Amino acid sequence: MTFSELQSKINAAKPLDFGTIFNNCIELFKKVWVQGLIMILITIAMLAPFYIIMYLPMVAMGIWNPEALQDNNVNPFLMIPFVVFMLVFTFFAMVIAFGLKASFYRICKAKDLGLVEKDDYFYYLKKPYLVKVVKLALISYGISLLAAMLCVLPILYVIVPISLMNVIFAFNPELAVGDIVKSSFDLGNRKWLITFGLIVISGLFAEVIGLVLCGVGLLITASFSYLPVYYIYKDSVGFEPYELPLE
Repeated sequence: MTFSELQSKINAAKPLDFGTIFNNCIELFKKVWVQGLIMILITIAMLAPFYIIMYLPMVAMGIWNPEALQDNNVNPFLMIPFVVFMLVFTFFAMVIAFGLKASFYRICKAKDLGLVEKDDYFYYLKKPYLVKVVKLALISYGISLLAAMLCVLPILYVIVPISLMNVIFAFNPELAVGDIVKSSFDLGNRKWLITFGLIVISGLFAEVIGLVLCGVGLLITASFSYLPVYYIYKDSVGFEPYELPLE
């Protein structure tokens, strides 16, 4: 799909129904909860070593000299490497999460449409997509930091286009980075309220059900909160005829 075709479909997008999309998310989750769980576990496994590297020196310092971590005794020069590493780690985490989530949306499409495809969780973390994933993650990171600096309301606004950026890339990886970003804001502006509402409600729903399942269930239900934007894209833009299964 070309950028102009994508824009035309976004501009011509029909009104969406909250209840229909939420119900569709439940039905799709029944098909992809295992894949969603695997994606979450892969994310944790890939990021866990960096959490250890980041916090192990502080833990060691606290054990060796507990007074060193008190407010009045913290050396500001020792905090600079920690802050720098934390920023770099956060960006790295966003790259991993962006690529895995885009790959998960590709799996969702296959399960939803009944396509026979391999569950490749690293599809967008390999050539030729990795560079584009890094650029999009960097843009998302920059937008998020800027919104955070501008306080609460901008953060609430950018949640929608940033979420849509991932799914638009997943189904249009051939588009230029700038076109993907622009399309995510265009679709987000047109469908902001319903998208934001679905993101919030699905997140709360996943958390409540996960807690009912004794906490560990949060790992199982976490991916449910990713599904609404799949249907926002599908019901607004749709897929090309050649991508659909034969009748």
